[in-house]
Amino acid sequence: MCRSIKTLRPPATPEVHDEDIRAAALQYVRKVSGFHAPAAHNREVFDQAVDAVTAATRELLGGLQIRGSAARRSPHADAP
Repeated sequence: MCRSIKTLRPPATPEVHDEDIRAAALQYVRKVSGFHAPAAHNREVFDQAVDAVTAATRELLGGLQIRGSAARRSPHADAP
């Protein structure tokens, strides 16, 4: 859909920041709405949508269980 939205799920992206999540949400809302920068009368609903998609993305990433994630860690990760 949006080529500029990157995968944020580990291990594809080992470290995800709030800025990454918000940028992906913004790109999604821009694509769906067809507005790169909405007019003043649409700004509030546009920003609310970005906030909602950001929150949903954060919830999704926080709830995902990645298969084999422990197996992919370095064998020395738990060593003292």
